[in-house]
Amino acid sequence: MSAFINGLLRLRRGPWETLATVLIALGVVMLMQPFFLWAYTWSFIVTLVGTVMFIVTSHFPE
Repeated sequence: MSAFINGLLRLRRGPWETLATVLIALGVVMLMQPFFLWAYTWSFIVTLVGTVMFIVTSHFPE
C-alpha cells in the first residue's frame, strides 16, 4: 500500500492509471444501478473524470 501511495506522490504511471481505471469502473456501476438517483446523476461526471485522467496519466513516466 505504501508503494502505491509513493507512486501517486511521485507521479508514476502505474498507480495513476489504476486510480483512473477504478474511477471509470465506478462511474459505469453508478450508471447501471437502479437504486440511487444521486449516483445516476453523478455517473457521467465520474466516468468523464476517470477517462480524462487516464488520457493524461498515460503520458507520465514509468
